[in-house]
Amino acid sequence: MENTLKIAMAQISPVLLNKTETLKKVEQAIIEAGESGCELIVFGEALVPGYPFWLALAGGSEWNTKVNKELHAEYVRNAIQIEAGELNSVCKLANKYQIAIYLGIIERAKNRGGHSIYASLVYINAGGEIKSVHRKLQPTYDERLTWSPGDGNGLQVHTLKQFTVGGLNCWENWMPLPRTALYGLGENLHIAVWPGSDHNTKDITRFIARESRSFVVSVSCIMTKALFPKETPHLDKILEQCPEVLANGGSCIAGPDGEWIIEPVLHKEGLIMQTIDFNRVYEERQNFDPVGHYSRPDVTKLTVNRERQSTVVFDN
Repeated sequence: MENTLKIAMAQISPVLLNKTETLKKVEQAIIEAGESGCELIVFGEALVPGYPFWLALAGGSEWNTKVNKELHAEYVRNAIQIEAGELNSVCKLANKYQIAIYLGIIERAKNRGGHSIYASLVYINAGGEIKSVHRKLQPTYDERLTWSPGDGNGLQVHTLKQFTVGGLNCWENWMPLPRTALYGLGENLHIAVWPGSDHNTKDITRFIARESRSFVVSVSCIMTKALFPKETPHLDKILEQCPEVLANGGSCIAGPDGEWIIEPVLHKEGLIMQTIDFNRVYEERQNFDPVGHYSRPDVTKLTVNRERQSTVVFDN
């Protein structure tokens, strides 16, 4: 069945600020998806070790406070450094179950000194190889208080059976030019990852599908007040203003005609599985193709810089 692809959307919660325990949940989800015959599993934005919800709850924009410094330090300490092999166990499971993975992490990037962090979307192929790490181009609003802006190096696509798959983080999906870069690379299965909630996924998922005539898979996390670990620094201050539900899920899939295949799933933790058929892409490209027969590159054209940025370049 080369035309079809079985996908698992892992709508799960992090063990916030604990990369070790969160990775255990990731690994268990991969095993479950692999044993169910899935060929691709997708996790939400910043799942490992979680989204910085405290920024909006504990005075994240206050300057030079002990609360913000200690929370930030804990976040950086629990970020993933890929070069140190911290995703090796995930890669081994990808290879064991022959399943491709998109995983949202907070990355402590060694090539930028190892102290700043990025919201990164990692693609691991079915052989267990990390093929791209996309650092979110533009952190959104209060995210800028903790995440650094990324670069174009991760604007990559990957062959998965007959599909060409690419992905973006959260509100990057609203940025027309990064979307266009992926379309131009032949993307026909778009992965959009989110920290959670249907207010993010309910409109843009169908819009991108209709614009690109591609499948769009949006995957979100779950987070509630009750899920904050007791050892979270300054937990009392965080919980003072905390709503009962911070992220209600909203994972969903739209087809190349922009119609729902799976509508946003709310308040449910676990795997959501679906098989999609590549032939639907060709059917919908018949009347519209945004970078093919319905484009005018002689009039408008996009230039993309995919160089991995670093402050220091050494000659030897």
